[in-house]
Formats: sequence, structure tokens, C-alpha cells
Amino acid sequence: MKIIKMITLVFLLCCLHVNAETLLVEKQTFTTKNFKTFGGKNIAEVKVGFESYGTLNAKKDNAILITHFFSGNSHAAGKYAESDALPGYWDAIIGPGKTIDTNKYFVISVDSLANANVNDGHTITTGPSSINPATNKPYGLDFPVVTIRDFVNVQKLVLESLGIKRLHAVMGASMGSFQALEWAVTYPGWVGKLVHVIGAGQMDAWSVSALEHWALPIRLDKNWNNGDYYGKAAPIDGLTATMLNITQDAMHPNMFALSFPNFKVLDKGALNDIRTQPEVVQTLLSRAKLRAKTQDANHVLYLVRASQLFVAGHQDDYLASLSKISAPSLIIPASKDLLLRPEMGRALNSALKAQGKQTDLVELTGDWGHLEGVFAISAQKERIQEFLEAE
Repeated sequence: MKIIKMITLVFLLCCLHVNAETLLVEKQTFTTKNFKTFGGKNIAEVKVGFESYGTLNAKKDNAILITHFFSGNSHAAGKYAESDALPGYWDAIIGPGKTIDTNKYFVISVDSLANANVNDGHTITTGPSSINPATNKPYGLDFPVVTIRDFVNVQKLVLESLGIKRLHAVMGASMGSFQALEWAVTYPGWVGKLVHVIGAGQMDAWSVSALEHWALPIRLDKNWNNGDYYGKAAPIDGLTATMLNITQDAMHPNMFALSFPNFKVLDKGALNDIRTQPEVVQTLLSRAKLRAKTQDANHVLYLVRASQLFVAGHQDDYLASLSKISAPSLIIPASKDLLLRPEMGRALNSALKAQGKQTDLVELTGDWGHLEGVFAISAQKERIQEFLEAE
């Protein structure tokens, strides 16, 4: 596959690896009533989708929870049908005989609350586009602010519904790393091992402000209408710009440049008419517009806020939160990550070591930048497998 075609997959955020033997999966639904958020609000009904791979053993102690990234959902591996163009995003390491061996482990992943992909036909989520039973209309911005803790608490309810009381491991990338770490801090008795990929232990001022660049185009779209656009024209232009920003922020300039091998600075169209965008921007926008059709603008805003509010343990004393962790940890930053910079993962590892925790750090060193943890996680597959199988 030529690199210029790969940029389309950035918007899809699916793994490039395709197996000769396809693992077919089915989306399942979990529903709960009167869910109380970390912020103290009540959601009358929560409905989320989940997927599983492998078989839960009799003791129900072989489960590995995969927590997904910002633009992802629970489709971590396999395909819904043989005809699907691509498998789940971590199919390279999840499946029979692979790093996370589904002949040995029961692997499960859950769609987040306010999942961005609500319109893709596969994601099941409760968020601002859902019907508020009190008004019989979409919640819009009346939907409560949700946090990474809330995502974890919903996952815990799903696991409990299956009779699971302890996890062999929790593993996630990017926003998924936040959830995996929150699991280890908040429910240490549940977590056997923690694998934290392209993430951070807490957001800093730079990162919180950087994420606002994803929210701003939506807020400035005239059709956003303070979140009240359901049944009306949706803020597609703003959402498209947001998708473009997410893609560029997630890629390292090296890979971005390789995606446009015929790029010319002196673009004739842009030179002749201020209304004509450079070809590279036109290409990005056309692909971003396709991605925007499967997403919901308000849902993206809620995910931005959940990420902006993240600090392990959801309390001011970050180090006190880390002290609650009992699971061995494997921290995997990407050395060229410009979004959640590698020093954030390194700082988490150092903080855990300073507390005498069992922790190790290995880095992904390719050119994908932040997306290294999605597209190239198999570069550390031996270390991950060794970690998961260690006594």
C-alpha cells in the first residue's frame, strides 16, 4: 500500500494489519439504569456496546480489558464480516496465537460514553445525541460532563454483568491509557497487570490547551447552535476541521510528509486565487469530511472535556493516587509523539519507580508519532507478551 493511501486510514483509525484467518466478532449491548457520574449527576439509562474475543474460563480470571483511544471504539480486533475492508485497530496483536492470545485470554473492550463514532453503524453509546427521557428530546449540552472515571465505572458494570471480578490485565492506548491507569488506581484489587501505551499520568496545561484546538472549530460553526442542532443542519464544517486537526496532531511531520510525496510549496491554484486552498489541504479536508459523517460534534466535545480533566485518581494529589497501584506496569510511550509527548510516559514511570512500584518502560521509535501506538504497536509485541505471561 502506498503511503499516500495510508492517510485515509488515519481518519478510519483502523489497524493496517490484515490476517489470512479472519476473527469474526459480534457487537453486544449492555444497559444499566440510573448511572451516577463522577460529577454527581444522574443518567437515567446508559447503553454501551462491547466486543469480546476468546473464551472466559471457568474461574473467570483470564480476562484482559482493552480500553480504546479518543477516536476509537470497542472494535479492537477481528471483523464483523469477511467482507469488511479492515479489522479492528489492534488486530496485529489480538487473536489466536498472537501477542494477546485469544486461545488463552478472554479479551473484552467497551464503547465509551459519548463515543465520537455514534453514527458509524457499529458503535453503541449514550451521550448528548441520546434521547433524554425527561424531555423526550436529545440531551444536547444538558448531558452531564463525563470523565475517564465514568468510562471505567461503566466498564466495571459490564465486567460484573459477566461475572468477572478480577482482570489479568488492563491495556489501552492514548485516551485508553488514561482509562487503564484509572483502573489500576481506583480498583487496584481488580488489576493484575497494567499496560499503558502512548499516554500520560495526568494532563498538563499545554495538553489541555492543545485539545481545545479540537473543540474550537465545532464551537465556531454557525450550525453548532450551542449544541442544539439535532433535527437541524449539523455543524459538519466545524467537525471536519476538527477531524483535520486531530489527524495532523496525531502524526509526526516525517510520516505526514511521506504521505504527500508529490507535494509542491508553490501550488498553482493557491497562487492564482485566495479562495482556492492548497492541494494538500483539499486532500485532508475531503478525507476529514468523510470521517465527520460517522461522528457527532457534541460527542467529540464531551470526549475532549473528559481528556482535559484527566488526572489519575481524579484528585489533586496525583502521587497519592499512584501510591494505590498494586499492579506491575509496562509503560510504552512513542519517542516521536507530539500529542502526548514521550516525557509524559517517562514521568509516570519515574514516579512509580520512586514509590517502589514494579514498573518498566519501553519506547516505540517509528515515524508515526502518536499513531505509533495504534499502527505499530506490534513493534513491542515480544515485550508485551513477556509482560503478560510473567508470573
